[in-house]
Amino acid sequence: MTRFSHLTLRNFLIALHDLLATAAALFAAFYLRFDGGDGFFIRLPLLLTILPYFLAFSVVVFFVFNLTTTKWRFISLPDALNIIRVSTVLTVALLVLDYIFVAPNVHGTFFLGKVTIVLYWFLEISFLSALRLAYRYFRYTRVRRHARTEDAAPTLLIGRAADAEVLLRGIESGAIKRIWPVGVLSPSASDRGQSIRNVPVLGGIDDIEDVISDYAKRKKPITRAVMTPSAFESDAHPESVLMRARRLGLIVSRMPSLESGDTPRLTSIAVEDLLLRPSEAIDYARLEALIRGKAVIVTGGGGSIGSEICERVVAFGAARLLIVEHSEPALYAITEALAEHGTSAAVEGRIADIRDRERVLRLMAEFKPDIVFHAAALKHVPILERDWSEGVKTNIFGSINVADAAFAAGAEAMVMISTDKAIEPVSMLGLTKRFAEMYCQALDHDLSMQTGGSRPPMRLISVRFGNVLASNGSVVPKFKAQIEAGGPVTVTHPDMVRYFMTIREACDLVITAATHALAAKRSNVSVYVLNMGQPVKIVDLAERMIRLSGLQPGYDIEITFTGMRPGERLNEILFASEEPTVEIGVAGIMAARPNEPPMLTLRKWIAGLEQAIARDDRATIRTILKDAVPEFGSNAESGDPSEVMASVAVSGAGKSA
Repeated sequence: MTRFSHLTLRNFLIALHDLLATAAALFAAFYLRFDGGDGFFIRLPLLLTILPYFLAFSVVVFFVFNLTTTKWRFISLPDALNIIRVSTVLTVALLVLDYIFVAPNVHGTFFLGKVTIVLYWFLEISFLSALRLAYRYFRYTRVRRHARTEDAAPTLLIGRAADAEVLLRGIESGAIKRIWPVGVLSPSASDRGQSIRNVPVLGGIDDIEDVISDYAKRKKPITRAVMTPSAFESDAHPESVLMRARRLGLIVSRMPSLESGDTPRLTSIAVEDLLLRPSEAIDYARLEALIRGKAVIVTGGGGSIGSEICERVVAFGAARLLIVEHSEPALYAITEALAEHGTSAAVEGRIADIRDRERVLRLMAEFKPDIVFHAAALKHVPILERDWSEGVKTNIFGSINVADAAFAAGAEAMVMISTDKAIEPVSMLGLTKRFAEMYCQALDHDLSMQTGGSRPPMRLISVRFGNVLASNGSVVPKFKAQIEAGGPVTVTHPDMVRYFMTIREACDLVITAATHALAAKRSNVSVYVLNMGQPVKIVDLAERMIRLSGLQPGYDIEITFTGMRPGERLNEILFASEEPTVEIGVAGIMAARPNEPPMLTLRKWIAGLEQAIARDDRATIRTILKDAVPEFGSNAESGDPSEVMASVAVSGAGKSA
């Protein structure tokens, strides 16, 4: 129910309209029941006496059912149901008035009568609805008239009826402008021959050429096409649709999914939209319940993953957000982006390097976070193969600093963004991330033991996933740039495969993992692995991107193989052989049982690493890390790509066998 302090003049005018409609319905019901004869005029004095009290009661009913706070411009089925509810409550009130209060005590016989009451119910619904529907129709026709006159492009909608209906509502409300829908092509046979908000379904997706040709012959050329979310499902063959539409000279846009509360809008189609498996269904209410009102810190908040996590926690209602970032341009970019969104969260950005332990401890102690998302890391595999010590300083000691600072500041949870390369690692990226995972697992285990297995004061979890599309340093933007430059597109190995998912989905699932870890009943897992779907061959990805650009691989754009780089392997894996998997009952997420050495052993390794780092003793660093992670199999020390390729090929063959 709307608070009275929020009411405006418009709300009181609506209430006045509804009062007049209610009074008119009551008088009309009496007049029709008694044909305007003596019965009507005999009852009129008592009716006028009762009317003020009935109208006062009506005002209360209007506000209870939010009838006075709904914008007439958007009146729809829920509003119609509210009108029916209001009319029913008022009708029941008249029935009680007639049968209990008035008739026996005042009039001696029934004052209203059953026929009058039934007539009133129908008239009340009609009178309350009439002006609302008339106004809705007026706005609807005006928007359609403006859409047709303001250089709106004749547009074909592609997708199922439910998606098209959302888009059409966006056009009618004015949220989406300058397009005029002439028809829908739906992949669903049940939609054929139907109309959606007066826009006909002209056929299936395969009929696109025929429909475009037919409208061209009628001198009504279609110039645009909009692909809705259902047009990107694999059964709809989105690549084929896009290429055919472009061949026909159409400007093609897409409408993003509205599941996460996005405003209806049109965007350009990115290659990433066509490369994905269907996204996991995200329980956004669950994420909001975790984040709303919380104080959140995101380290590495200016990077691809970190910035998206910042966007999501703000969208889910965080009260305060501290962004920790060592890059000044990246920090400025993310704080400006959040400011443009007009968020209610108190957003603060601080320059800091997670290697600086005292700085990190001080920042977290001052901010007092509830949840820390640790996304800061060095992640480029070939670079870390060359600069080992930098990877150790950031990915291991930086993560230890963040974990210790989060615990000291009283956080409920620290969530570390890990990588699928941490599983049986062959690179320094994977090795350093695996060590950081082990530290978080050991600290999480020790905290649990201190509380006797009940919920500890803080949870520390790691979330592993593979490549995210369009992130900094990923192959998709690299291939785009190479295609735009005329090629060649460079691929390391013809059999190289990787897992891919969108940044949005990855970040939502990271937060989902945190909700599982922070459940009332403590789970016994601290390493989560996102379901990445089926792996994609990199060479196939390159060929598809070339074709989607309107070119032919091998003819317009060459694909060249450059050889595997140090620290790379052909196939990524999701779980180590000694990590039993756990089904946690959350869509899109798997988990691994803890498999960490004791904290005392980790402390000895950490002390040894500190001394080796101070001396820049790479041999000792490698020995300690190899001792900590025996499955480490990188040949990066030699830096010979041919050795790496041979080692990975043998390893891959052993796994497939």
